[in-house]
Amino acid sequence: MKKIKILGLILTLIIVIFSCEKLADPAGPRGTAVVPVISNVAPGIFDSKDLVNSYIEFKVDLASGQQADNGIIVCSYNTNERIKIADIASFPATVRLVSGDVIQKLGISAEDVKNGDVFTVEVLTTVKGVTTRSNAVLSVSVACAFSNAFAIGSYHSVSVDWATNGNITLTNNINDPYTIYVVGLEAIEGVVEDLGPLVLHIDPATYAVTVPKKAIGSNAFGYHNIAYAGSGVYNSCDGSFAMSFTISVDEGSFGINAFTFTRNP
Repeated sequence: MKKIKILGLILTLIIVIFSCEKLADPAGPRGTAVVPVISNVAPGIFDSKDLVNSYIEFKVDLASGQQADNGIIVCSYNTNERIKIADIASFPATVRLVSGDVIQKLGISAEDVKNGDVFTVEVLTTVKGVTTRSNAVLSVSVACAFSNAFAIGSYHSVSVDWATNGNITLTNNINDPYTIYVVGLEAIEGVVEDLGPLVLHIDPATYAVTVPKKAIGSNAFGYHNIAYAGSGVYNSCDGSFAMSFTISVDEGSFGINAFTFTRNP
């Protein structure tokens, strides 16, 4: 029988204040400026299997009431020197950066770019001849392109924390390939999943996974309404999921438990 852990949770709020960087050129001193906003990132990775044609796309706008003459996009590779990649004539703007163009302008070889590498994209704005850099930064990972067929099917679930090891089934929402349904996590232990399935949401830009709290079985080990909630990351190259779940019942919490889902052959 699983034993409930009583956890004391201390929440620490860390407030990070981002100052802008006022520049006579893209590498100048700090100051105060308009703040560009990056949103609607999709896709948000460079496909390692097609570094010539893959692209990222996003919207750039300014905070309400702010104006800028124009802007530029600069990029660096694995924290190396920033290089200008593109111009922004006006705001709002939709920006598409093709991986092959970015790699060429940075002066690197596509053969040297590998999964896990990071391109850092920044938006600089110009107002009355003064160019400024702010915290409008986008980290673009190199990964395999998302394939829904590679994120569903028969999987093997392992959790040392939860002491389980067995097969589960992942299916997708027919209207949203980034919504995944999980069946079998508690069936491994003989629990009837009469309230399932568990729902995973994959962020199409980053492949981060979020799991809203969901009860999947009304009775488990003598407790009631066993539920999972948590987060993780989907690996688009091998189809695996690395997850952390807070597992709870009406009577209390079992704490955070790490899980790994890997595709069955």
